[in-house]
Amino acid sequence: MQSDRIKFQSYKDKVITAQEAALFFKDKMTVGTSGFTKAGDSKAVLPAFAERAKFENIAITLITGASLGQTTDTDLANNNALYKRMPFQSDAALRKKINDGEILYIDQHLSETAEMLENKHLPKIDIAVIEATYIDENGNIIPTTSVGNSPTFAHLADKIIIEINTSIPLGFKGIHDVYISENYPNRQILNVTASNDRIGQDYIAIDSKKVVGIVFTEILDSPAQPTEIDVKTAAIAGHLLGFLENEITAGRLTNSLMPLQAGIGKVANAVMSGFAKSSFENLVMYSEVLQDSTFELIDSGKMNFASASSITVSENCYKKILANFDFYKDKMLLRPQTISNSAEVIRRLGVIAINTAIEFDIYGNVNSTHIAGTKMMNGIGGSGDFARNAYLSIFVTQSSSKEGNAVSHVLPMVSHVDHTEHDVDVLITEQGVADLRGLAPRERAKVIIENCVHPEYKEELSDYFNRSKLRGGHTPHLLEEAFKFHLRFLETGSMKKML
Repeated sequence: MQSDRIKFQSYKDKVITAQEAALFFKDKMTVGTSGFTKAGDSKAVLPAFAERAKFENIAITLITGASLGQTTDTDLANNNALYKRMPFQSDAALRKKINDGEILYIDQHLSETAEMLENKHLPKIDIAVIEATYIDENGNIIPTTSVGNSPTFAHLADKIIIEINTSIPLGFKGIHDVYISENYPNRQILNVTASNDRIGQDYIAIDSKKVVGIVFTEILDSPAQPTEIDVKTAAIAGHLLGFLENEITAGRLTNSLMPLQAGIGKVANAVMSGFAKSSFENLVMYSEVLQDSTFELIDSGKMNFASASSITVSENCYKKILANFDFYKDKMLLRPQTISNSAEVIRRLGVIAINTAIEFDIYGNVNSTHIAGTKMMNGIGGSGDFARNAYLSIFVTQSSSKEGNAVSHVLPMVSHVDHTEHDVDVLITEQGVADLRGLAPRERAKVIIENCVHPEYKEELSDYFNRSKLRGGHTPHLLEEAFKFHLRFLETGSMKKML
């Protein structure tokens, strides 16, 4: 097995256990690890360190590509192994520690972390832990199911630990496109003019002298949880497809649209699945994550190619990919997130960005990270990278949730702003579509209230807007009432106006 997976002679005597690898970690170190939305993450060394921290007073700053899989973030959080975490997470136990103030969290645009590390705006990386399919004859890493920030971590770290995952087929070589931009002021253009353009290598080049240990694992990525399309997500998908069809009729798009990007999660995945039953064809994707819906679209013949930074799919979809890998291999690329989320490339390709909101207000400001303005959910992820630079920036959410429609997701004012009105083109709920392009704030409010608000909240939001106009202002508000929906929910458990 080692001869298949370690083809560089100098590394063969560096195989150690995960527990031995975890001993390289020191208190207050900065560790960079592979992993992007549960794909290609450390499945042995970080869990071993979490176990070590159960018995020692030791904590690190952990930087990843995005969220980790298995119970890694949970174990690290519960064992007080984390001092600071960035740039994205989706773990309930870690989220609680963050919101309780026990772990510091930096929520970043996913395109920025590697940039800030390269520019020395963040502490240096002491140790990089990188998952690999295998190590080639020159000592380079062939990544697994994600690229994320791994090339930058390996480039900048003082020490490198490689986790070779034997559950990944050797044939994974070839689906990666690894490129690190030059330092300022000598940076060159990213010569990506189509989703399937390659500009780098299919491996992560590393300095062999930095490698201090190689750990073998055979643990699969944590699978995404498949979710059935329900009435609301089906309606959202229908409204989105109808909007795009109207764009074709208006001559602003063709039947193959523009490259698609979709955020992660239930709503986004369900919305993307709707494209399989549409009249669109020859679609391509330029996104962050390849989800089940991506491969559904490839299978249906609707999508020709997909570029992202990771593959995050359900267990059944993963098995299907492996069983038909030769079919999928030339239809996808995995890139560093500095490329998948590059403002330059997103703007050049004219990406249609479809992301999920927690809430939005009557003027088009979007909150995608915080509950009631203070409690972190997951993080901004790459939605800001795409929203600011997209050809079309679309945000979707349900108009209401909880039993009895206790929560309205359309509000007088959002409790936290991640995407300002300046970066939002279209808002969609199961109620309908609000096309905000070319509209002034007062016009946006009318369109949003009319088309996106749940009927049980429409009258109150209309009343708020009409009364706020009496006070004047470019963006009318009643500041003493702007958060009344949130306050009512905190007091009563429902945003509904008490009769």
